[in-house]
Amino acid sequence: MALNIISNYAANVAHRNLSNSDEMATRSLAKLSSGTRVVSARDDAASMAIGARLNSEVQSLKTATVNVGQANAMLQIADGGMATIDDIMVRMKTLSVQASSENLSAVERGFAFSEFDTLRTELDRVADSTKFNGIQLLAGRDVLGVDPTVFAAGAADIGAADGFVSFDIASDATGVADTDTVTLDIATAGGVTVMTMANAVTGLSQSIDVTEYLAGGAKEITGSQTDTLSFGQLGISVTLNSNFTATATAGVDSGTDAATLTIAEETGAAASLTFKIGSGDNPAQDDLTFQLTVTKSTTMGSGAGSNLSDVASFATAADASAAIGIVGDAIDQLQTARSAVGVGQNRLDFAGQNLASSIENNESARSTLLDLDVAAEMTAFTSKQILVQSGVAMLAQANQMPQNLLRLLQ
Repeated sequence: MALNIISNYAANVAHRNLSNSDEMATRSLAKLSSGTRVVSARDDAASMAIGARLNSEVQSLKTATVNVGQANAMLQIADGGMATIDDIMVRMKTLSVQASSENLSAVERGFAFSEFDTLRTELDRVADSTKFNGIQLLAGRDVLGVDPTVFAAGAADIGAADGFVSFDIASDATGVADTDTVTLDIATAGGVTVMTMANAVTGLSQSIDVTEYLAGGAKEITGSQTDTLSFGQLGISVTLNSNFTATATAGVDSGTDAATLTIAEETGAAASLTFKIGSGDNPAQDDLTFQLTVTKSTTMGSGAGSNLSDVASFATAADASAAIGIVGDAIDQLQTARSAVGVGQNRLDFAGQNLASSIENNESARSTLLDLDVAAEMTAFTSKQILVQSGVAMLAQANQMPQNLLRLLQ
C-alpha cells in the first residue's frame, strides 16, 4: 500500500473498530445498569413481547391475590356475625325449653319471653350491622328491580317477543330511584333510528342510535344472539334479542303508546358478591360468586308463619314448646349458611394457593427471558472495555504513522 499523508487507512480502520467496541460497551453498560437482558426491542424483540405479556399476567395475578384476601375477609366477617347469631339462638332455645315446663307460672313465662323478644331484636340488629365495605351481608339488600312484563306500551306489555330481554339497573345507579317512572321511546327521523330513555321524575334522559340494529345493519341481532345497550346516565342497561329489529322498525311512538316503567324496590334480597380471582374475563374461570343467606328473625325458622318473628308469647307451656321447634329449625338453617361460608373460605384458600403458584411460575418464565445474567455480562463488558482501550491506543499509533513520512523530507 502506498504511503501518503492525505488518507490514513489504518486510522480509519482503528476508528471504525473503536466505535464498534465503544457501542458494544455502552450497550453492555446499559444492561448492567438496568439489570435486564433486553433493554430495547433491538436486543430481542420476541423475548420483549413475551416478557411484557408475562409481566402483565404477573401483576394481574397479584391483584387477584388481593381480591382473594378481600373475599376471605368478607366471608370471615359474615361468619363472625353468624357465630354471634348462633349464640343468641342457643339462648333463645334455652329460654323456650325453660318456659315449656309446667312448673312455671304465666308471670315467670312472661319474664322468659321478654328476654326471648329482646334477644330476637338483638339478632336482627347483629344481622343488620354485619357489613363489608358498607354492604350488608346477613340482612339482605334493597335493590332496584325491573321486570320487562311491567314495561307497558298501551294495552300490551313489552317483553322478549318484542325484542326486550331484560332491563337491569346497576346497584349503584344514581339516575333512578324507587318509585321513579322511566319512559322508553324509539323514533326514526332522517333515516336514523334512536332509542331514548328518560326519567320523568329527575328529568335525566339519554339517547342511543340503534340504526345499526335494524335489518342489514352491522349490529343486526339474529338467531339466539343478544346484545346490551347501556344507558349509563340512568344506570340502566337493556338487553335485546333478535325480535328487536321489527320493534325498532315499527317504533314505540311517544304519547299514548310510550312505554313506561315504575321502578320497583325488592327488599331483603340475599347478598351476592362476585370477586375476580383470575386475570382473564371468563366468569367461569376467573370469578367466584358468594351467595349469602339472610339470617334475620323474619327468615329463620320453620317457614312461612312459623319463623322466629312469628313467636308471639310464652303464655302457655305449649306456646313455648312450639317455639323450641322453630328455634331449632332456625339453628339448623344457620348452620347450613355457615357451612356454605366455610366451603367458600376453603375454596378461596385453594384459589390463593393456585394464584401463588401461577405468580411464581410466570415470574420465573419472565425472568428467564428478560433478566440479566450479571456475571456473564460483566465478563463481556470487561472484554469490551479492553477492546475500547486497545482501540484508543491503536488509533493513536495509526495517527502517528504519517509522521514517519516527514523523515523522507529531511
